[in-house]
Amino acid sequence: MQITQKTRLTDCLYEYFLSICLRESDLQFNLREETFQLPLGRMQIAPEQGALMAFLVQLIGAKTYLEIGTFTGYSTLCVALALPEDGSVIACDVNEEYTEIAHRYWKQAGIFNKIDLRLAPALETLDHLILEGRINTFDFAFIDADKVNYNEYYERVLQLVRPGGLIAIDNVFQSGNVANLEKQSPQVLVIRTLNEKLHSDQRVTLCVIPISDGLTLALKR
Repeated sequence: MQITQKTRLTDCLYEYFLSICLRESDLQFNLREETFQLPLGRMQIAPEQGALMAFLVQLIGAKTYLEIGTFTGYSTLCVALALPEDGSVIACDVNEEYTEIAHRYWKQAGIFNKIDLRLAPALETLDHLILEGRINTFDFAFIDADKVNYNEYYERVLQLVRPGGLIAIDNVFQSGNVANLEKQSPQVLVIRTLNEKLHSDQRVTLCVIPISDGLTLALKR
């Protein structure tokens, strides 16, 4: 396969990229820095992903956002700040300790009233939303939780997002392991299978962006 020329993202170029890409508030920066100090701090999305998601929210005129995997709330903060005043967020997570950090920053940012945090297994929350009649009501959704359930999250979120709504799926590269067939861990197998499924899924229009650990964008038809 012929490959067009591409620029290698060196550390120097990445720092320059962030300098012309990010318009972080002090709160966003401080949350990112605090999260980075945690034992699992690397689970946090990259700052350029937060900027992209905020941009997409405004681009599609989103008012309702569904998040699968909140951690310390950086992605939630980025999106909620970009939503209009009457926007709303349902955020799914199971870790009370990490989401307490999120609470603190959401309150400081003045967006706490937009966010409904559901502390329960995400599949339970998604099933409840479907039963509550929330099918086709969300404008934007982000999947960034335990990878072994990604397919189940995707199928439920696809029901809940409206036609013309957008689903973002994080970590679809798995540190490059999806491209190495010798890598056969359950997590890698699930993501590799989902990537192949999405490539042929005619229910969505697809775009995969090589940003951070790989981000898939699926526009529901």
